[in-house]
Amino acid sequence: MQTPIADVTIIGGGPTALFAAFYAGMRGLSTRIVDSLPELGGQLMALYPEKYIYDVGGFPKVLAKDLAHGLIRQAMQFSPEVVVDEEVKHLEQRDDGVWVLRCRTGDYESRSVVVAGGKGAFEPRVLDVPGYPELLYNGVHYAVQDPKEYAGKRVLIVGGGDSALDWALILKDVCGEVVLAHRREGFRAHEASVTQMQDACAAGEMRFLSYHEVREIHGEGTVNGVTIFDNRSNEDHRIEIDAVLTFLGFKPDLGPIKAWGFELDGNRIKVDSLMRTNLPGIFAAGDVVDYEGKLDLIATGFGEAAIAVNNAVRFVNPDARVNPGHSTSLAVFKD
Repeated sequence: MQTPIADVTIIGGGPTALFAAFYAGMRGLSTRIVDSLPELGGQLMALYPEKYIYDVGGFPKVLAKDLAHGLIRQAMQFSPEVVVDEEVKHLEQRDDGVWVLRCRTGDYESRSVVVAGGKGAFEPRVLDVPGYPELLYNGVHYAVQDPKEYAGKRVLIVGGGDSALDWALILKDVCGEVVLAHRREGFRAHEASVTQMQDACAAGEMRFLSYHEVREIHGEGTVNGVTIFDNRSNEDHRIEIDAVLTFLGFKPDLGPIKAWGFELDGNRIKVDSLMRTNLPGIFAAGDVVDYEGKLDLIATGFGEAAIAVNNAVRFVNPDARVNPGHSTSLAVFKD
């Protein structure tokens, strides 16, 4: 079935993409969202729905899933076309300037495009140890969907970044025992989280094992123990455990985007101050972009989305204003 030509198609379904969809609707553009995941929300929903986020304006703290639901409701005010569980394989421009998105199940046409797909496909870094592949999803996980699933259980958390510490601090009040293991003493996490973790260890609420790594994960059908070792002495010891959570980060992979003709800097699309790529009518925002001073924050992604969409408006309609003015005075919000 032939789909209508959209004014703007937004590639991605995470927070930056959803805010871009809202902004496009507010500016009166016919809008389409295309995302490879089966539901909107991006990593907020797929990886850490129960994790609190503290650095989004207007919220002292907000659960990732609640932020995602709010962004979805905001975007849906203007009834964008939503295409999920779909991958854009290729982009090509027709002679009349319209962009054609060649997707797995069909083609979609658009006058402009905003790429807001995060860092592309996110593939978790794995533990290359015996037992990991055999017990993955059977006691070994790289994301937490529902903390209540770990109630009363003995859990080993592996990692030293924000996700590892955040989940250790959340699960210590849910699990029977929480052990955090990290291959060194320093952390790639917020200082406040490190202090809270240290305080929790001092209070006996959890344990931290520095300079420790996993040698092997044990179990038949599900996890029942782990062999860990001190990487300074290479000494092994086994701990009885019910679940292993590995927060080792993700390997960014732009996937098909690499072949679309963008000027890239590593795994990022280079943009100018108007969020324009080197391809006419294609803009980008969020973690996927690179420019001097770039910060990978949801908050900055919102701003980049607004800049990208407002300039897409001008691209679609050269007579339109780039700056829409204040939302409080826009006719679209008047009763």
